[in-house]
Amino acid sequence: MSGTGPREWFVIYLKGVCMGAADTVPGVSGGTIALIAGIYERLIDAIAGIDPRVLEHVPYLHTSDGRASLYDDLVEMDVPFLIALGMGIVTAVVVMSGIMHEAIKGHPVLTSSFFFGLIAAAAVVLYRYVSIDSVPRAAAALVGFALAFLLTGFTSGSSGTHSPLLLFGSGAIAICAMVLPGISGAFILYMFGQYEYMSALPGQFISQLLAVVTGGDSSALVATAIPIVAFVIGAFLGLFTITHIIRYALSNYRQATLTFLVSLMLGSLRAPVITINSEVSELTPGVIGIIVAAGVIGVTLVFFLDRFTEDIEFGADQQPSRTESPMND
Repeated sequence: MSGTGPREWFVIYLKGVCMGAADTVPGVSGGTIALIAGIYERLIDAIAGIDPRVLEHVPYLHTSDGRASLYDDLVEMDVPFLIALGMGIVTAVVVMSGIMHEAIKGHPVLTSSFFFGLIAAAAVVLYRYVSIDSVPRAAAALVGFALAFLLTGFTSGSSGTHSPLLLFGSGAIAICAMVLPGISGAFILYMFGQYEYMSALPGQFISQLLAVVTGGDSSALVATAIPIVAFVIGAFLGLFTITHIIRYALSNYRQATLTFLVSLMLGSLRAPVITINSEVSELTPGVIGIIVAAGVIGVTLVFFLDRFTEDIEFGADQQPSRTESPMND
């Protein structure tokens, strides 16, 4: 890490851009991109290796020894890697969120059909690692499907609520996409009915910040900053708490956890269907063709990413079969 040069840091930044871009699209996971980019294990180790005791150096930053000790500890925890990667993720989220917001507002049927394909394909990809051959796993599947189906029924097709508390919880859960290849942070927001709202905030914040800098009113900036701050605080909390819970669940109850997650994705397919149904007044052959085409593009994208993920995650001499997956208990 100490020998990492500007070129290497820029490559890490670009990998963060790819992760951030993926996590703005429901059904495509930033964790999957991390696997493809070959940094998944390093990312998990870096997150798990964060030690709050590093703050003990803060009172001594006025001394050269204090600064050197802090620097050494940060490098040992691979914090520079997380910073470079995080900057790339933030860059992509700011840029892509505006694009996705305009897409879902201006072309709700196309976008929802695309999302349906993404989520359905991601569920199929994960399903091959799931075996519902016991009562606990069947119960996990039923609970996951029912939870997502009911939740998306309440949140889809309506303005919903965007309270700071709900955004805090959404951020805490959505961040788990960083440690779960196949599960997208945007998918979590979409299921909670927060996707369209949150995708508009980064662009609004930047526009309002520029307006304040040029002498405009700051009240709109503060109003936009509050939900963003609530979401970010929730994300940081989730990064260092919920992610550990999920890692524990995957380590000790892998099949039940995966079954729950796949069922959650299947249940959430109700959301794009509700949107399409509310926006389409008549299912003509042309409309059906457009819906199918957008869905096929989403399916193709996920299968393409999965193909490359599998090639990288497993060597040619240790490819898992469909029945002997490394995700089995």
